Amino acid sequence: MTSIQKRVSAGLNVTTLSRDSVREHFITMVPEGDESPESLFRRVGDVVRRLNGRIVSVEAIGMAAADRKSLGMLTDALGGTDAPLAWIENARTNNLYGVHLWAISGTTAQSLSFEGRRAGTLFEDGYCQYCRLVGLLPTSTEIGRPEQAQTIFRQMEAVLDSAGLAFSDVLRTWFYNDDILAWYREFNGVRTKFFHEKKVFDGLVPASTGVAGRNAQGAALLSGLIAVKSNDEGVRALEVASPLQSPALQYGSSFSRAVELELPDLRRLYISGTASIDEQGKTIFRGDTAGQVRQTMEVIQAILHSREMDWGDVTRSLVYFKRGMDAPLFEKYRQENGVPPFPAVTVENDICRDDLLFEIEVDAVAAK
Repeated sequence: MTSIQKRVSAGLNVTTLSRDSVREHFITMVPEGDESPESLFRRVGDVVRRLNGRIVSVEAIGMAAADRKSLGMLTDALGGTDAPLAWIENARTNNLYGVHLWAISGTTAQSLSFEGRRAGTLFEDGYCQYCRLVGLLPTSTEIGRPEQAQTIFRQMEAVLDSAGLAFSDVLRTWFYNDDILAWYREFNGVRTKFFHEKKVFDGLVPASTGVAGRNAQGAALLSGLIAVKSNDEGVRALEVASPLQSPALQYGSSFSRAVELELPDLRRLYISGTASIDEQGKTIFRGDTAGQVRQTMEVIQAILHSREMDWGDVTRSLVYFKRGMDAPLFEKYRQENGVPPFPAVTVENDICRDDLLFEIEVDAVAAK
């Protein structure tokens, strides 16, 4: 039997998905008021110890460069430096930061590495093999940005191959590009070329997020993905269209608006980073952050409703504001429109266009 339980307290949101003997825990932790990273990381350690599960991935996002002094505390809380961790920096403006953690119990998990560095986790749930790669960095920071992006895609392919998967099994990708506005067009060209070479456009094009984000190594980008492989006839992955937007491929961006993984007992939905873009691919509500929040949230809700889901099914989300001072507009929209609280980390980030002021990505799970 499949069940979903939620536990919410100050600064903590835990969704537990139980299926026979396998449990998945989707954990979101955000600061309580002016809480320091050191204090939040101690709370992370407490949660990890209570769960007594295997960590699949951790995303610490919105951190400042000055917070690197606390990175050791976080890795200790996660069980050591081999933790599958993405450390993503901006400026921690208005103390906007947080941690997403995915953990499992009741099944075995295999660590995945690339050139001696932890790259992710492989586990099974009885229907599928799941591969979560996290915190991938270029093999060299001494080469140009496009060349660094090329090494990321080759690294993805190599780690997937070592786990018995291929890029055709990828459902979702993340790219945090340092100074994204200076080279997003070049990055998208590298991605599109790779997708053509691997015939990705002949099958399922992954959902994706591409936003700004620095990393502690000074590389041009940091990335991750989710890939799934199954021989079960009751499992299928499909592209999900956005009822209020056209496909991103129509204006040259190589990602799907959303991807759904359907299993015999549940459905997992991965919605790409979504912003205030109309059906022609143009930015709307320029200069109007509240308008962009409203438009984007309506787009996300339309996708959720198209899959018979709603905000209560969200297990993880990242909320990006170009200006941290605008962050209260998210809570204002939620309260004024009857949107229930859901697990979200809000951060300040540049988005892939200078006139985009807000973006949100969403994961959701619904039992059948």
